[in-house]
Amino acid sequence: MKVSLFALMAVVAALAAGCGGDSKDVALGQGQGVAADTIGISESGDSGVASSISYPIVSGNPGTIPGITVVGSGTARAVPDVSDWSFGVQSDADTASGALSEAGKATRRIIEALRHAGVAKQDLRTEQVSLYPRTTNDGMSVIGYSASSSVYATVRELGKAGEVIDAAVSAGANSVSGPTLRVSDSRAQYREAVDEAMDDARARAQALAAKAGVTLGAPIAIVDSSGGGYPTPVYDGVRAAAESAVPIEPGVDEISANLTVTFAIS
Repeated sequence: MKVSLFALMAVVAALAAGCGGDSKDVALGQGQGVAADTIGISESGDSGVASSISYPIVSGNPGTIPGITVVGSGTARAVPDVSDWSFGVQSDADTASGALSEAGKATRRIIEALRHAGVAKQDLRTEQVSLYPRTTNDGMSVIGYSASSSVYATVRELGKAGEVIDAAVSAGANSVSGPTLRVSDSRAQYREAVDEAMDDARARAQALAAKAGVTLGAPIAIVDSSGGGYPTPVYDGVRAAAESAVPIEPGVDEISANLTVTFAIS
């Protein structure tokens, strides 16, 4: 039985070999690395010895241009010319309505004083109003209510900031928060930071190109990843001319720019 089985297998193999003498077989096989696929061509000649040649197929975006991608950064400095403040008041009363009423009156006085000190109406806004009960030490009984409110003010002349603060406190503000110093218009400084970032990116790309032995070309893609150049305060003691007991030192803001640039290479 074993002999008959081996004989049958030999006959089948001989028939398969005879049918494949003049055929060509093209197959796709998986490769590794950049050549994700390969085409293998197997051909049987008259001698019966098969030869094989593999041609790699590069898998990827066929429109991709060789390049070097770097991130360049730049900064420019500007002195803040605007300050933001919060002026608050707290009032206590036996009833909730009484506490809110007193807080409202005090807030109106603060707003009037700020307007008189030169703060424009559009630069004032109500920031928050809150009301909460006051209780005994054990928390079991309510003995009154406290109400608070605050006004957010933008002072566009730093030299008047001290005068504005004095006016708010004299009008009854018992809570002062600030300043938040910023540059009202930083577009010119941002353009300067972008120029520096582009120069930085090109210098980095040139260093990489020289090391790799390739020639650096023009930028083919630029992405601004700085988010609009948010300023960062750098306090260096630049003093505002405030004729008040509360001096304001604006320091310096750093306007930053970050660019991701791809340069062509050849």
